[in-house]
Amino acid sequence: MRHSLTIAVILLATVLNCVAEKETVQQLAARAEAARPEDRPGLYIEIAERQLKAVAELFGAGKDDEALAAVKDVVTYSEKAHDAAIDAHNRLKATEIAFRKMAAKLRDVKRTLSFEDQAPVQAAADRLEALRTDLLSKMFGKGK
Repeated sequence: MRHSLTIAVILLATVLNCVAEKETVQQLAARAEAARPEDRPGLYIEIAERQLKAVAELFGAGKDDEALAAVKDVVTYSEKAHDAAIDAHNRLKATEIAFRKMAAKLRDVKRTLSFEDQAPVQAAADRLEALRTDLLSKMFGKGK
């Protein structure tokens, strides 16, 4: 019986994940705005991570203007995740970890770009690091 239940739960999680993958960024943003405060940080992080994935793909395809717009989205949704995590006092550590990983990915992407395109990507990585540092301060009592 437990084996069947475990399989059913895994199957349900897989189906939900597939549905979530097909949800557009705009739909996900609308869902995040309507979500409970404690659910918002995770949703905003998911949007930022999707946009970050798009950044690498767009720069690789030579669509620099679209990629730079996606970089701005990464920062915007990261800021929303930061604010939501602080307001809800929820998911601080998970949000901080996500910021660290996204900042590292942005720095990796920056190294593949022409000199002209590097500055906005570096600025975005720096902003994510600042958000991450602020979350660490909040978590360890120095920013209360």
